[in-house]
Amino acid sequence: MSELAKEAYGPQGDVTRHLPLETLQAGLRDLPSPGRDAGTLALIVRRRADGERETPDRVRLTSDEGVSGDGWNRRPPRHPDAQLAVMRVDVARLVANGQPLTLFGDNLLVDLDISAANLPAGTRLQVGDAIVEVTPKPHNGCSKFSGRFGADALVFVGPGADRPRNLRGMYWRVVQEGEVAVGCLIRVISRPAS
Repeated sequence: MSELAKEAYGPQGDVTRHLPLETLQAGLRDLPSPGRDAGTLALIVRRRADGERETPDRVRLTSDEGVSGDGWNRRPPRHPDAQLAVMRVDVARLVANGQPLTLFGDNLLVDLDISAANLPAGTRLQVGDAIVEVTPKPHNGCSKFSGRFGADALVFVGPGADRPRNLRGMYWRVVQEGEVAVGCLIRVISRPAS
């Protein structure tokens, strides 16, 4: 496997931890409602060139790299609308079922309502010292997601009635560079006019 392919794939999941769809749906119903206008940054993940993931306490978000040192900057195509992959931390914990949250490969895990109704494309947020914007690019599950978390998990986050909730996550791009840290405030600055 080439180094680029190894980096792009990342770590494997544990098939013994995969949950059936009914369990995932029941677990989602039991989750408390996250904040709509403010939340916190729960985890930062940087994807290294060797395919491993690290969880720094703080990083700089930049318009050139997204998360400083992350794989997004090294792997073509560097789609600007997929600069920062973001997922709700409680949904990630549910799907992971005890596996490390770094398996998802998302850069930022947040305690915030990231549904399309709450954060439509064009919404701007302050994360620590940085300003980011929600992009229109959908964040969909893929074969890597299914391999790590199971076919039912892919259905759970995929198209269907819950798709507007962005259970698989969403993408942000950096508008204003700045430092972010685990535990820092995330605050909605503006939403596009409807």
